[in-house]
Amino acid sequence: MKKNDIRNMTNDELNKKLSDLTSELFNLRFSHATGNLPNNMQLHNVKKDIARIKTILREREIKAKVEG
Repeated sequence: MKKNDIRNMTNDELNKKLSDLTSELFNLRFSHATGNLPNNMQLHNVKKDIARIKTILREREIKAKVEG
């Protein structure tokens, strides 16, 4: 997921996507622990997407406080 795609989403969409990615990360970790995960980079990519979304949400929160 690209940074520009994330920035174009609303806060509600970002929170929904964050929830989805968190549950996906849980499932990937479970698969990895049981040895059924064929591509370990999936874990890495999901973690990075979660970090990107959290960063954008935090930037918007700080901007709202400064403007508000």
